[in-house]
Amino acid sequence: MKIAVIGSGAIGNLVAGYLELKGADVYLVGRPEAVGIIRGRGLRISGVRGDFNIPIHIYDTLISRPDLVILATKTQDIDSALKANLSLLKDSTILTVQNGIQADNLVAGYIPKENIISSIIMFGATYLETGKVVHNFEGSWIIGKIFDGIPDEKLISISLILDKAFATIISEDIKGMKYLKIFVNANNCIPAILGISMQEAFSDIEVSRISIAIWKEGFEIISKAGINLVSLPGFPLENITKMTSLATLDAAKIFSGIMSTLSKDPLYGSILQSIKRGRASEIDYINGEFVRLAKENNLPAPLNQKLVEMVHGVEEKQEFFSKEELLRDTKGLIN
Repeated sequence: MKIAVIGSGAIGNLVAGYLELKGADVYLVGRPEAVGIIRGRGLRISGVRGDFNIPIHIYDTLISRPDLVILATKTQDIDSALKANLSLLKDSTILTVQNGIQADNLVAGYIPKENIISSIIMFGATYLETGKVVHNFEGSWIIGKIFDGIPDEKLISISLILDKAFATIISEDIKGMKYLKIFVNANNCIPAILGISMQEAFSDIEVSRISIAIWKEGFEIISKAGINLVSLPGFPLENITKMTSLATLDAAKIFSGIMSTLSKDPLYGSILQSIKRGRASEIDYINGEFVRLAKENNLPAPLNQKLVEMVHGVEEKQEFFSKEELLRDTKGLIN
């Protein structure tokens, strides 16, 4: 199977590098600056599996028709990535890896739905600089057919290939899992607003109270919208139902204890990583998804709306908020 990975950020580099190490027929598609650097010095991966310097083919557009395209751009870059490569995607299977729920709908504007496979990334990586990433922690790769939900031979064959690099799971209800994954990612906005690591941000109990309030507001919206959440490997639905049923301060203490010791390497989250690279983040597809659902169902989402606005403010001004400013601006939005 000929594989192309479009997107040379944290996940794209990690996936392409590990597939290359496992002998897959893979090449990487990235921005021109990434092409020059990775061609010159290789793809550098460090972290939980050790240190690697991986020679890999990389181009700024597709050069041949792949059987499988792993689309590893940010959600907001999907349109431009597909338009730039559309002539070679006619019969390819597209595997989306983006956070949020909208990536597959965007791809369906270009590619037949039967050729789209959705996925959820449960492993973690940090983009340090062009061509250099840290693999922070292990996790599974969940794949499924979001439009019909029925596994087929193509899905199974792709799972076997991906399983060489990451433990791969086939889901028959990946939509419910993707909505739960939004909760996993929803607190990435806080280190992005503050410009610090997750560990530093969530070591503060008051900041962690905001995280619990994000979940409480989001869970109420999801429930009233009639969306069924499905447990993820390593993150059961009970994590949300139990934490949102506790008093906010009690839940915040538990959350802080977990998040402040999550990894020995600093974790920044995908939103802050984008901001540090001077690019738009995917906030509109994470916390913004709660806001979108709230508007569709005539429900309030004041906290998530405020946090989306604050992230956009950081993107625009390239200036971070202090913890005091964050607590002040969210005061009255936390139960």
